[in-house]
Amino acid sequence: MAALLKALAKNIGPKLVIGLGLSGAALAAMHWIDPPAARDAAPAEAETIAAPVNAAAPSPTPAKLVERRSDQPMEIDPGALMVKRVLPIDGPFRHGDYVWDEKGAPASGPVIITIDLKAETLSVFRAGYEIGAAVILYGATDKPSPLGAFPITQKDADHVSNLYDAPMPYAQRLTSDGVFIHGSDVEYGRGTHGCIGVPTAFAKKLFGVTKLGDIAIITNGKMLNVNNAQAGT
Repeated sequence: MAALLKALAKNIGPKLVIGLGLSGAALAAMHWIDPPAARDAAPAEAETIAAPVNAAAPSPTPAKLVERRSDQPMEIDPGALMVKRVLPIDGPFRHGDYVWDEKGAPASGPVIITIDLKAETLSVFRAGYEIGAAVILYGATDKPSPLGAFPITQKDADHVSNLYDAPMPYAQRLTSDGVFIHGSDVEYGRGTHGCIGVPTAFAKKLFGVTKLGDIAIITNGKMLNVNNAQAGT
């Protein structure tokens, strides 16, 4: 068992935690950190929180879609996601890198996006199976990305920022004050005005599997419990 967990840890690297009912009070204690991106470089002290649930648990999508500001994250069921599979990542996971593999994953089921600012990593899960992961850009210190759980409230493949007159391909809105996940040139040393930037090819794939109301959960260094997950297919 110990050998299996060690192998999983090598393949998984830094992951975002889903759980603990991410309330505004808990999020207020988190802070913004800017380490180099490497999936195998998670700090040893990173907290791991379990989130096991029944595989048939309903999607955490709210019944009525409500737009939220960056300072109004939604609460989410601590059992929103049980990780069944994680994708293997060989070697360092650097800016511009991503993986996408739906082979062996259910064709349908709840989609949850996890974003770990500290690890600079986004993962997308469908029915508990990781189907994609990418290194991200996130908000600079003067315009930080928000922390918490936010539903996707708008999808626009050809979106252009009305504030910065900049293209935001395959944009998916998370907050009413302009935070999106969108395609970007993900290069080391770059930042955003609060959005989550992913490689454009990855953004297109992500755009294709999400729907309005799917949840993106942003934390800063917390990790999934993957003790019961399998690596690969």
